[in-house]
Amino acid sequence: MRNFVIAAVAAAALTGVAACSSPAEKAADSQADAIKATGEANAEKLEAGAKATEAQAKATADTAVAQGEANANAMNAAADQTKANADAQAEAVKDAAKH
Repeated sequence: MRNFVIAAVAAAALTGVAACSSPAEKAADSQADAIKATGEANAEKLEAGAKATEAQAKATADTAVAQGEANANAMNAAADQTKANADAQAEAVKDAAKH
């Protein structure tokens, strides 16, 4: 938006300087200014879309990392429980052999 305002101010300033130009030059200048302003506005929209896409990608990546960490934690907890169960069974076998 700021670029659009700058372009509009520049176009207005140039209009005063170009006062002695021919009508065809004035029309071409006006058309060129309009094309530039439209291009800048479209570029700003694309830049905003790119920022939104980047933010969405980051959020998706953050979610994936969090899910991966949660899965890893659950698997580690299951591994710890499996070890504890195996230790308990081994102790039970040893105790049964003593009696």
